[in-house]
Amino acid sequence: MNAINLLTDAVVSHALGAALSVLLLVGAWSKLRDLGLFRANLENYQLLPEGLVAPAAVGLALWELAAGLAVLLAPVAPLTLLAAGALLLLVTGAVAINLLRGRTHIDCGCAGLSGHSGEQQLSWALVVRNALLLAALVIATSTHAERTLVWVDYLSVAGATLALLGLYVAAGQLLVNHPRLLAIKRS
Repeated sequence: MNAINLLTDAVVSHALGAALSVLLLVGAWSKLRDLGLFRANLENYQLLPEGLVAPAAVGLALWELAAGLAVLLAPVAPLTLLAAGALLLLVTGAVAINLLRGRTHIDCGCAGLSGHSGEQQLSWALVVRNALLLAALVIATSTHAERTLVWVDYLSVAGATLALLGLYVAAGQLLVNHPRLLAIKRS
């Protein structure tokens, strides 16, 4: 099986979709659970007038919730790709703008599954991570392979989803630890 066939296999696209759905839903939940913290994180980006920060915080959290549900419930719908993809592009753009401004010492506001609220500073690694998530979204929302999943495929999807989520959490921990390791190295 070549790489193109592997990436378009139904097991791969279902696992990517399930993992992305979990990431989006947990991210939305963490933002809605502590909307004040998310509003403060959004304010730190300094991209919106003060009066728009609170409604934008609610809107972004609800958008993330809707995108997570869309990836879960309608994984091959073009609207799913548009909703989740536009969200990823928007937040990645906000990170990139602040990085170009030299504002790296603010929290990304993207704790979610990694559970690192207040600890994950802006970095180009976040931009790369989000680009990889966008690529995964494109694969997950592309038309699934023509073969029908059988029972063993569902076990593979579950295992692959857990493995992908584990990799995401591990990568998140590396992103959190990187500035700390650099500080230790400099001292």
